[in-house]
Amino acid sequence: MSTYYNPLRKYLRVISGSWAEFTAYRLNFVLWRVRMVMQILVVYFLWWAIFSSHTVLFGYTQSMMLTYVLLSSIIRSIVLGTRTDEVGDVINEGNLSNFLVRPINFFRYYMARDLADKALNVLFAVAEIALLIVLLHPPVFLQADIGILFLSSIAVVMGMTLYFCVSMLLGFLGFWIPDFWAPRFLLFIIIEFFAGGFFPLDILPEPFFAVARSLPFSYLLYFPLKVYLGQVPPGSIVLEFGVGLLWVSVLCAALGIVWRKGLRAYAAERR
Repeated sequence: MSTYYNPLRKYLRVISGSWAEFTAYRLNFVLWRVRMVMQILVVYFLWWAIFSSHTVLFGYTQSMMLTYVLLSSIIRSIVLGTRTDEVGDVINEGNLSNFLVRPINFFRYYMARDLADKALNVLFAVAEIALLIVLLHPPVFLQADIGILFLSSIAVVMGMTLYFCVSMLLGFLGFWIPDFWAPRFLLFIIIEFFAGGFFPLDILPEPFFAVARSLPFSYLLYFPLKVYLGQVPPGSIVLEFGVGLLWVSVLCAALGIVWRKGLRAYAAERR
């Protein structure tokens, strides 16, 4: 009697194995979450102090700006939470060969690893924000429009896909650069800035804002948050999603090209 083979089972095992791995290094995870909470508090109290003497600033009320700050922590955990920072090491240490000779897709493997990381981080991020809301009683903006909530969720998924491509491309530097951590770290800081991770991009002077919006990174955090706040005009939202999906298509195509070229360099190096 034949047994039904579920091709997803191995990736579910990857997710469960990843959770076991993360919980084995509890101190590292706790320190990471403490760092995230401290970052939120610094930005939160900075904007609280600024709005103590303003009712509206840069087109934002106090409740909208504080909602942007608090909600960005949760969306950051969903979009920017990733395990693809391991990819460069996997390549440099020769462990990529294990993927090439086994019946497991390298990209799906890291998608599963990412889902495990995102789920754990989102769980803690939601708990942390809920605790901060209970303790600080901030005037948060709650979006009640189901359509806008749906569109902001789609924007988050688009941001996840976009960041997966960007992060994998940075990991593929390992095909050609033995020490890739310095450029990756620098690029991550730049990406988080242009993603709107520190403040809404539209408070920048117009020339800098135009540069930021010409890059794909604004679709990681800034765009989903602006959709949630209801600050994307209905006439522009289709165009914005179209541009975001175009960036996803371009980066996915680039990912395939760099992967194939990298494999040739990897094979030549290990002959």
